[in-house]
Amino acid sequence: MYSDQELDSAVAAGAISAETAEALRRHVAQLRSTPSADEEQVRLITSFSDVFVVVGCAMVLVAIGLLLKTVSGWLAALGVAFCSWALAEVFARRRHMALPSIVLTLTFVGAVFLCVFLAGRNNVMVSLALASGAALIAGYAHWRRFFVPITFSAGACAVAGSLILLASGFVPSENRQFVSNLTAFALGVLIFLIAMRWDRTDLKRTTRRSDVAFWLHLLAAPLIVHPVFSALGVLGGSATSSAYVVVLAIYVLLALVSLALDRRALLVSALVYALVALATLLKDFGIVSFSYALTALILGGALLMLSTYWHGARVSLLKHLPAWLQSRVPSSGYA
Repeated sequence: MYSDQELDSAVAAGAISAETAEALRRHVAQLRSTPSADEEQVRLITSFSDVFVVVGCAMVLVAIGLLLKTVSGWLAALGVAFCSWALAEVFARRRHMALPSIVLTLTFVGAVFLCVFLAGRNNVMVSLALASGAALIAGYAHWRRFFVPITFSAGACAVAGSLILLASGFVPSENRQFVSNLTAFALGVLIFLIAMRWDRTDLKRTTRRSDVAFWLHLLAAPLIVHPVFSALGVLGGSATSSAYVVVLAIYVLLALVSLALDRRALLVSALVYALVALATLLKDFGIVSFSYALTALILGGALLMLSTYWHGARVSLLKHLPAWLQSRVPSSGYA
């Protein structure tokens, strides 16, 4: 199975024509009875060799970290960052292996963040700010060198986490939960808009830009969903039955948004909350023994049904959306 990126590479190298590549995409879409854009393809693994390489990389990075930790923590993080970059030169830049590229990107950005944070001689807040800035710069440098789609999401995650901690650290303890939720929600919306900007540049989902958008959506979704459900009291167990009904209504709304954008990240991020909400409502109706089993059966069946008829549901939904919005999401008519 060849990925869209490999087909584009073959076109660029002159091995096949652009028309041939597009015809192959259309043929595969017809075999699957769904447009290629609706498949939301993301390269996570190319072969079992990816797993083999990741295990080896993990062992090397852990060993380096443990050896250098005897000197200092920041030096251990620096060693892991340096080794992650060196390994990426082989497995990301030269061999284009999907899973090792993802793992090495995360370890590099994470190690740079940890290195700067541990090396900081200032207070925790200043160290967090410096570390998040360093992680963002490191992520950009890594992207310019290796073009791994998850890089932007990794850098954004480091910055978002630091900003949430910084925002909640300057307010009284009784207001920290509210401030952290508000900050997380605002950052989630911002990252979501950035992801949409990447998506608009590749509505047919055939280039690396679509993968960048996917990872950004995957980061934005929990940042948006978690604060909303936390404010409703779902996490603390203090929510009323009416709040759980609201949770389910929000989940249905998220399903519609996911359909419109042709992105499933929002549904996955909110799934745990929907499970808790529906199980609690079943308990309120006296179904205690099998509440979670029935909840899993109902929601699991609904997700499978939605997955089976995803394209048809998108076609019906897009017909009712305004033209300006239809032009900003993947069309339901790609073959």
